Parts: sequence; C-alpha cells; structure tokens
Amino acid sequence: MAEKELSAFRERWKQELTTKKEAQPSVGASSSASSSSPASRRAPDRFGRRNSARSPSRAENEACVGGGEAEEDRDQPEYVSIARSLLDGRTSPLLDRIQEERSRRKRRYDDMTNICSTSLQQQRSQSKVARRKDEELVDQLIQDLNEVNDIPFFDIELPYELALKIFQYLSCRELGRCAQVSRAWRVLAEDSVLWFRLCLREGYHQDASVSDSPCWKSTLRDCRNAAKTVRFNWKNRVGSIRQLQFELGKVLCDVSSCDNFVLAGYTSGDVRLWDTLHWDSTASYLKANSLSATKDPRPHVSYVQVNSMVAAAAYEDGCVDLWSTETGGEPIHHYQIPGRIQALALSPDSPVLVSAAGPDVRLDAANDPGYWRTASQAQFPKTVESLTLVPGRAQQQPLAAVAAGEAVYLLDPGEEEPLTLHSVYGHPVTCLDASHSHVAFGVKRTGWAMHDGGNKIHIYSLETRKPMVCVGNSPGDFTCINLKDAPPHLLVCGNKDRRVRVFDLRAGSSVTSLYAHHLGVTSVQADNWKIVSGGGEGLVCVWEMRMGAKLWEMHNRHPVRHVHFNTSTLLTANIPDDKSPRGACITDDDLTAHRRHRGVICHYDFSEDALSQDHILPICRSDYTESYGYNYNISLAVPYDRLSGSHPSH
Repeated sequence: MAEKELSAFRERWKQELTTKKEAQPSVGASSSASSSSPASRRAPDRFGRRNSARSPSRAENEACVGGGEAEEDRDQPEYVSIARSLLDGRTSPLLDRIQEERSRRKRRYDDMTNICSTSLQQQRSQSKVARRKDEELVDQLIQDLNEVNDIPFFDIELPYELALKIFQYLSCRELGRCAQVSRAWRVLAEDSVLWFRLCLREGYHQDASVSDSPCWKSTLRDCRNAAKTVRFNWKNRVGSIRQLQFELGKVLCDVSSCDNFVLAGYTSGDVRLWDTLHWDSTASYLKANSLSATKDPRPHVSYVQVNSMVAAAAYEDGCVDLWSTETGGEPIHHYQIPGRIQALALSPDSPVLVSAAGPDVRLDAANDPGYWRTASQAQFPKTVESLTLVPGRAQQQPLAAVAAGEAVYLLDPGEEEPLTLHSVYGHPVTCLDASHSHVAFGVKRTGWAMHDGGNKIHIYSLETRKPMVCVGNSPGDFTCINLKDAPPHLLVCGNKDRRVRVFDLRAGSSVTSLYAHHLGVTSVQADNWKIVSGGGEGLVCVWEMRMGAKLWEMHNRHPVRHVHFNTSTLLTANIPDDKSPRGACITDDDLTAHRRHRGVICHYDFSEDALSQDHILPICRSDYTESYGYNYNISLAVPYDRLSGSHPSH
C-alpha cells in the first residue's frame, strides 16, 4: 500500500512540474546546448540505458527537457534536485557527497601514512647508521666481508704482518669469532704472537718470551682455569697450611717476606730464611757478624727485611747484617750505627737498604760489581719513627720517604738536603707507605684540628712533590697503610677504631668500610677482589671487597704484625709484644707452657695441587716416637700414621 501511494505521489509531482515548465517560454538556445550538455549524456532512462540507444526525435525532446532541467537545477534549491532525483528513480546526491568525503578522507589518510612511513624510514636509517658506528671492529669486518663476493681482502691485498697488526687490537672473544670466518682468518686469529700478547696483557708469564710455549692459546686457557680454581680455593679456604717453626725457646721478633722467601728474627739473635718453593730443603741459618755473635747474651733481632736478592737484619746493639738469598751463610755486608735502630727498610726490587737510629738515617746501596757503599747520610730534627723506599727505581737514584715527628721528608742521594714534603705542627705522622708514584701517610689531628673531620690520610705525588688528595674522616688513629701492594688508584688502611677502609684516590672517596677487629687493625693488604686484615686480638680475616662480606677467619695468639699474599699463597705472622714473658723461662724444658709465648708464622697455599698428600699438616705426620710435647702425640685418638704419604718414611 505504501509503495502505491509513493508512486502516485511521484506521478502527481511530476505532472505538476511538467505543467509548470510548459507554461514558461522556451529558450531557443536550449536545443543547441542540449546536444553538447554533459547532463544529457549522463542522464539515464528509467531502465538505466543511455540516451544514445533511443530514437533521435525522442532524444532531442528529452535533451531539450534535460537541458532545461539542468538550467533550472542551478536556480532551484538543493532539495528540489534531491526530490527530482527521487522521482526519476536515480541515486541520491548525498551518496555522491558521502563518496567524495570518503575519497577525500582516504587521500588524507594515505598522505599521512606516507609521511609517517617516510619519517619512520628516516629514523630507521639514522638508528642503523648510529648502530653501525657503535658496532665493534670485528662485526664491521664481518659485515663488510658478507657484502663482498670474492676472496677476503686479507688474502690478496694486505701482507700478513699488517693483518696481524690489525688483529692485535682484538680481544679473545673477537679473535674466536674471526677464526670462524675463513681459513685465512683462522690462521691469523690463532697466531701465537697474538695470544702471547693477551697473556702478558692479563698478567700471566710476564718474564716469558714467544718461543717459551708452542701454543700460547692453550697456555692462556690453562692460566685462566688455574686462576678460577685458585679464586674458588681462596673463597672456601681450600688448601694447605704450614707453620714455619724454629727451635724451641726462641721468641719471634720480626718477620718479612717477598716472593717465595720468608725471613724471621728471634730473641736469641738467630735469623732464619725459608724458601717456600722448595720445602724439602732445610731452612738457611744465616750467621750473624762476629761482633754480635761473641756477645753474651746475644742481642735480640729488632727488624728484618728481605727481597729476591738480599736479606737484612738489625740488632738491638745497632748492628746491621746483609746476606745473599742464594748463598746464605756469612754476611756480605755489615755496619753498625750508634744507638738502637728504630726503623729498617729494603727496596723490593733493588739492593738498597736504609736504616734509622734516632734522628740519623743512613742509605746503603750496591754498585754494579756488587760492592756495598754508603750513598747518603742525613740527620733530621726529630727521631725517625718510620721510613720506606720507593719501589720501581732500579735504574734510577734510590728515593726514601722518612717520617719524623710531624713531618715527612724525601731523602734523595742526588740532593744535598732532604726535601720537606709535609709538616704541620702538632699533627704527628702515625703510618707511612709509598708506591712508585705516590707517598701516603696518616696524620693524627689534635686540639682544634679535630673539628675539621678527624684524622686524615694525605697522598702526595712524587712527580710534582705536591698534595694530590686527602681522604679519611676517622676519630681513631690510622695504624697501617698499604699502597704499594694495592691495585692502581686504590689505598687500603687500618685504624684503631676497628675498621678497615679502602679509598679510591681518583674520586677521593671511600669504596668500602669494614668492621674488622675489636682490638684495632694492625696489618692489611688488598687486591682487585679481596682484603686480608690482621688485628691486635690475633685474628686474620679474609673479606670480599665488592660485597663487604667476610669469607673466613683464622685465630692465633698474639697480634698479627705481618700479612702478605700473592695469587695463591698467604703468609701471616703473629708476633708477641712481650719478648721476655713472665712465668716461663726460655731455658726451661716446659716446652708446652712456652709455646703460647713464642709467636707463630703460618703459610697458606691455595694452589691447585695444594690438596696432594705431600701437604698434610705437620701435626699429622708424627710417628709418635719423639718425646717432644709440642708434637701433640695423639696416637690414642686417631691413627694418622696409617695414612698413605703421611710420613716421609712411607
């Protein structure tokens, strides 16, 4: 019903519009314009066919009508054209407008998409360029090689020596990746010269040459595995321990160590030298000079020092003896200073010895033929309390740092007078150490200076002779400093406030601070990852620097006065303060009672072969036939003599 009404409405409306058009005068130019009018060509009939398929007369009539309609469409409102299109059965112009809007939006979207894609491509290209700049050398070489289809340029253009020069800047990982490129690159990447330089760069076999190993790549791998094993043994206290015992009835006075040598002096005047690389050989008894040997009683040994070439000992009567570590026996040099010797120092890498008695300092050195002579003598305003020799000056004039009262001096044999490096009235120097480029010393501040942050450690440059940095802020006195054995740019020190501190000299700040010993820190040393400290209560502690955690500890009676370690060994010495203990005479036979007074030297070995049967503790090697009480005869408890290899007779 609705469709019929709509059709009737359309017919009536169409007749009304036709009647209205016929009443208006016709326009003469409409017939000519209708033949070329685009509207007449686009107007379809009711069945959708074009006007070209109709008769010419009808087409002309409809063209006239269509032309008039087109002109009227321009004058009539838009709703009239919409209505006419509805009457003719054509599609609404709104759809065309919607389509145009859609096409316009689509073009706009495409334009924006193109802009975004262009900018994204530019960003990707820029990031790719930046990433390519940041790539490592080996990645760039391999990427360039992938773009080349012919033989690698190392094979045809560059000489082998020049290619080796380029490869020497690569690391182990990069050399391994280069070895997978081609056979030519593998030959280059596995060259012994490259791996020998890597060994030297990582600190292995510093004194070796290229011809000492047939395969330096395997040597480096073995060294890394060994270092990993040693580090594990250090952390878990896996290894062997030896007690370097002398004869009974002697109290330990001083201990020094360097490389594989250990030197000890006793109250009996005896000096003993151990070589830790050859435990089978008996320790060397170093004979004293004739002047000290004829005295009764013999003077005590005050200080001992040792390096890889000579060993030195100072006695209470002012005598100083030097021996050769190779021959031992009789002294090769001897002199005496009036008064008691207060300090003794030996250069770690050259035959240079400096000693101090009161305010007088004497420096002796050996010339090229091996004869010792006095290189310099000086007298300071106050009593010398500590001194040290600057290492790394084997090819130069020796240089000594001397602490006397509140001042620190540099003693150079080439200059007439000692150079005053630091001096502040009322601020005495408590400890001193030197490396090849710096001098560090602790200063005790008193009075008004305590309000300026407490006690400090001053570091001076030996090149400029001026202060470089000042670290520390402690109410306690600094008791020990280790600068020459510490890693570059690090300083480790101990304090009476029970703490061990590590400072970064570049930033002038504290790296770590550890609460270590309740009776104060007496000795300390550190490397890249661990710290070993000794305290007045006799405790030796091993710490991990990064975490600040204690790995393990060992305790012995008497304060720890000497701590020294290298890659795989650790040497500690517990030296008693009382050299003549009451209640036990050194001539008595009560050896068990006297053992707690004499002090002890412990040698720890954390190397890979430290767990072999040859490293069984001396306490477990007894055959229980001796009568000495210090052997701890425990045959009734555990039969250690039944162990294979527990006794040399087995």
